[in-house]
Amino acid sequence: MADEPLVLGIETSCDETGVGIVRGTTLLADAVASSVDTHARFGGVVPEIASRAHLEAMVPTIERALAEAGVSARDLDGIAVTAGPGLAGALLVGVSAAKAYAYALGKPLYGVNHLASHICVDQLEHGPLPEPTMALLVSGGHSSLLLAPDITADVRPLGATIDDAAGEAFDKIARVLDLGFPGGPVIDRLAREGDPEAIAFPRGLSGARDPAYDFSFSGLKTAVARWIEAKRAAGEEVPVRDVAASFQEAVVDVLTRKAVRACRDEGVDHLMVGGGVAANSRLRALAEERCERAGIRLRVPRPKLCTDNGAMVAALGAEMVARNRPASGWELSADSSLPVTDPHVPGAHDHDHVHEISKENLYS
Repeated sequence: MADEPLVLGIETSCDETGVGIVRGTTLLADAVASSVDTHARFGGVVPEIASRAHLEAMVPTIERALAEAGVSARDLDGIAVTAGPGLAGALLVGVSAAKAYAYALGKPLYGVNHLASHICVDQLEHGPLPEPTMALLVSGGHSSLLLAPDITADVRPLGATIDDAAGEAFDKIARVLDLGFPGGPVIDRLAREGDPEAIAFPRGLSGARDPAYDFSFSGLKTAVARWIEAKRAAGEEVPVRDVAASFQEAVVDVLTRKAVRACRDEGVDHLMVGGGVAANSRLRALAEERCERAGIRLRVPRPKLCTDNGAMVAALGAEMVARNRPASGWELSADSSLPVTDPHVPGAHDHDHVHEISKENLYS
């Protein structure tokens, strides 16, 4: 175990300041500082507030992670950070901090992809990823089907949302129902007491001529909102639990159906589900049910590892070190639209001499 890479990961793509430390595929620390309560007053994430919260939380969260892991910063074999996609200002805070620590410690720097990190985090739960890995990623900003023959170098998009991501749809319906922000957890909770067949909400892009692996939740969102408005206009009480259950069922039905289809079409006998919406209890249950019927092995990390966290970034960083992938250079910057086909951002030049200078002179 001592020979496995010890890597610190920093995640600041949205409203969570996450710092994780892993040794190989073993999680040693997962420290998170969230600003979600501040954003809740505005009904969604405010980028400027998120960036300022990251600035305030960065150093204390890193120190907390090091203490939790029981390691010194000097012991690290590398620093990994989310370089994109995400909110530009928030990403810049994380990238700047990672570059500062890497320079001061004389450690290699790895700018990694947020989506690829969501896949790689499963290694901390269930061991090394199969190759190729089929992944369904569902979050507030992304709903994607990805095939990853090599999580460090080869990630191929099969399908994605063409409008609202699943998490966005949850938040918007929660707003219509006056349930607050974020919407996913409260809808999940209320749906457990509702009837998922009470209301026949539409399933987007499910026709025979529709794209096999793409997703669309905008039409579903509109249909649910109009149904609620019609009830209120008629002076009738809105059955919130049934609406939550029926809406949720429409989302997870499409997600799991298309994911299982992709596995069959590509000849992959397993499915990894990740991203914040992967914490949804109905999505996990339906995915397990359909995968079992199809003879597909399901891999889903525990809920805490599904939401944004530093552990997932550290996991991908450790894999980069283990596979001798080139480190990023000091020119690394945030890329709010970094494509998933770029699992990490390698440097253009060799910066080892810079690391050696910093190791001697900057950190004590």
